[in-house]
Amino acid sequence: MRILTTLLLLPTLFFAQSEDTLEKYPVFNNCENVTRLELSSCFNTEVQQYLVDNFKIPDTLSEDEITPFNVHFEVTREGLFKVVYVDSNNKLLKDETTRVFNSIPAITPATYNGNPALSQYTMPLVFPLEVRETILNPQAAEAPVSTTDTSPTQEKTLINEYALIENLPFEDEEYTSQLNIPLSHEMYTRFDAALNRIGTNTHTAQKPYIYSEVNKYYDFAQEKGKLIKERSSWLGRKLWNEHFITLKGKDYWFTLDPGVDLQLGNDFDNNLNTYNNTRLVNFQGGLGKIINFNATVYESQGLFADYINQVARSYAPAGGNPGIVPGRGIGAEFNGDAFDYPVATGHISVTPSKFFNIQLGHGKQFLGDGYRSLLFSDNASPYPFFKLNTTFWKLKYTNTWMSLRDVRPQVTEGGSFRTKYVANHYLSYNATERLNIGLFESVIWQNDNDRGFDFNYLNPVIFYRAIEFSTGSRGGNALLGITGKYKLSDNANLYGQFLIDEFSTSDVFGGEGSYKNKTGYQIGAKYYNAFKVKDLYLQAEYNRVRPFTYSHNSVILNYGHNNQPLAHTLGANFSEFVAIARYRKDRWYGDAKFIIATRGLEENDDYIPFYGGNIYGTEDDRLTDNGNELGQGNATGFFHAELEGGYLINPATNLKLYASIIYRDFDPETETDSTFKNSTTWLNLGLRTDIFNWYYDY
Repeated sequence: MRILTTLLLLPTLFFAQSEDTLEKYPVFNNCENVTRLELSSCFNTEVQQYLVDNFKIPDTLSEDEITPFNVHFEVTREGLFKVVYVDSNNKLLKDETTRVFNSIPAITPATYNGNPALSQYTMPLVFPLEVRETILNPQAAEAPVSTTDTSPTQEKTLINEYALIENLPFEDEEYTSQLNIPLSHEMYTRFDAALNRIGTNTHTAQKPYIYSEVNKYYDFAQEKGKLIKERSSWLGRKLWNEHFITLKGKDYWFTLDPGVDLQLGNDFDNNLNTYNNTRLVNFQGGLGKIINFNATVYESQGLFADYINQVARSYAPAGGNPGIVPGRGIGAEFNGDAFDYPVATGHISVTPSKFFNIQLGHGKQFLGDGYRSLLFSDNASPYPFFKLNTTFWKLKYTNTWMSLRDVRPQVTEGGSFRTKYVANHYLSYNATERLNIGLFESVIWQNDNDRGFDFNYLNPVIFYRAIEFSTGSRGGNALLGITGKYKLSDNANLYGQFLIDEFSTSDVFGGEGSYKNKTGYQIGAKYYNAFKVKDLYLQAEYNRVRPFTYSHNSVILNYGHNNQPLAHTLGANFSEFVAIARYRKDRWYGDAKFIIATRGLEENDDYIPFYGGNIYGTEDDRLTDNGNELGQGNATGFFHAELEGGYLINPATNLKLYASIIYRDFDPETETDSTFKNSTTWLNLGLRTDIFNWYYDY
């Protein structure tokens, strides 16, 4: 049999430079008669000898596969050997090391002040093994704090604090953390059914979800385990199964992952080669059990299908940059016709008790159970936010305060973008085991009269509408909404939203087409494991928003950020039907999406007269007070079809290889310089770390 060689046995926890710190090493039978000073050497010799006699290298391993590694083990208070971690990439060597150590007969445990104590050690192994003489410093894994007074002249024990630092194996700690689950429709589909079973006391409208909330119903680690590929090399494990860098100690953990969003494509109708080159770094971790944090930095350059490039340029901010990439951020000019757009997101999540979760960050929110949201969506650029989640009984109450920007040249002052603020309340109530009802309230105000952030809106329970009136008729813009969801079965539910942007009952229900009838509604249905096909997901949704909704007579108080709508991507004055199908099998997935819409666009770039389609118009330029109908203005037909198929490369980072094709038909009744008939067929191939939603359907 081959012989193994140990370099030496190193203590790793609670290391002290004084022999008094550890009263006694663990004692083998052969070491009972040695002196106390010889005990550590005897213990080391016995462990090595047992390995020499019992370690069997698997015959299937070649010379190149037998590489050095460390084993971290402990001797329990009962004298049993237990492997904590084997730092080897080879599963066969790890299994054999665990077997041998666990088979060592029980011995007399280490003691501290006469009491049994847990002790831990690290042994580096190099092949072949032979017993070597080593001199070890004593250590105790459990040393009680002394309450005896120490005189000033007594020499103090010097502790090697560096040696006390633990390095433990990472065990997917993010799945039980207070971190937000990245907003990805495909990812959320995986556990949507688990959250919507009849009888679950879940609240599914407030997104992004927190891992620890979802993990109660969907075991992330178990589901990931089903996808694990057997890889022994470091590179293989990092590519297919694991985070790139992990660090874990007793009360902390961190992961660091590089990521990409690389796309190559072609817009056939416009003979345009497209691309996106995003490099990102994602850092996340936890300190203790109540504090978690995440930070993601993106550096990107891209040229997209022609209709997206046009939208990006129509969003051009003050200051000379050519556009804003929808959903991402301001883009500088790159190579003449493309965009260079950096983005940074992140948040700190603190959960001081089971009732409260507090978040401070820069990112996005979403309210609703649908693909779209008429209340608050994630299609705009990231923004700073402060959020308080309160969960108890059958209730979840979410308060969110945000700082937004209006970047249009006509409202920019002194070279700086205009700041406005948004405060949202959303109360979710599980009325029965099947029925959920939600109440929504939001207000937008600007920094007029140098009032800055209005502390009136910090009250988490007051009605914003009353405050809006008290600050002046044009001092704020309040919206109200109600949501509902009914679970037909464990595999099917209905959902909906209703929004009122102008709380005037006579205008809303008068039936005269008042411009103050600023309402919208959504109805939808989801079907999980459709037709008894596992992991087949179907969704149908209808959205309808009247003219002038989300706009305001004080133009900065519109419901927008960075020239993008905060709610529906199409703005207002539209009706839309959405059908979605998603299917996954192991690491493979496929999505299909179809959208048919009727839109009422503006006829002029200055929005005069204003027909209520673009939320950045002012109601003071309306054509008429009454007789306003959905689709008025430049009536436009819209069709969007999108197919995507891909392979999940790494379930830990959600890295995917995919191909997609989009067909879009845009047919306005009247053509202008900026609004004209066009069709797009866009093919894309990509490699993407899927941790945010890309929307191409506008």
